[in-house]
Amino acid sequence: MPTLLHIDSSIWPAEGSASRDVAATFRKEWEAQHPNGTVIYRDLATEPVPHIDAAHYLGGAEHPLRDTLATELEQADAVLISAPMYNFSIPSTLKAWLDQVIILGRTAGETPSAAGTPTVVVASRGGGYGPGTPREDHEFVITYLEKALGALGLDVHFVVPELTLAHKVPAMAGLIDLSDASKAKAHEEAAAKAKTFAAKVA
Repeated sequence: MPTLLHIDSSIWPAEGSASRDVAATFRKEWEAQHPNGTVIYRDLATEPVPHIDAAHYLGGAEHPLRDTLATELEQADAVLISAPMYNFSIPSTLKAWLDQVIILGRTAGETPSAAGTPTVVVASRGGGYGPGTPREDHEFVITYLEKALGALGLDVHFVVPELTLAHKVPAMAGLIDLSDASKAKAHEEAAAKAKTFAAKVA
């Protein structure tokens, strides 16, 4: 049966995290399409993988943890990653997962073992960092993950809820409507991506 690899990295619980909330919409729709499927779930906030060290690096695919993470990726028919922006980049826990799972000669290199796997990344951010915005050049989530996940050969799609702090930051009160619209659009896109991905492996 189809397998989804779901990775959350927000430090906040579901009710306080836009990335977890939108990712949950994708997962709910995926599970509706494949009720007998398998979900491999990793919450990197509550159970982080260790940052890579010399032993992990030199062990490569022979290291038990790296082998486990690579196998989870290889078993997946689709990948779902929630990646909120912290200080202009991804959470360090997600970077640690990437450092462990990117293994040259197996998951990365000339013939990545999970190449072509459809992947959706929910890249939430508290402000606006899209093209033409004053902080466009401060955006290092999508720009980094395009390259890092690209090294794994994954077919990456981004869903981007923006202005998520509008309800919490008084100075952003005038952006609440835009924030709500962005989040609603993100939920719609996540559900649509789930249906599309699910159909590919039906």
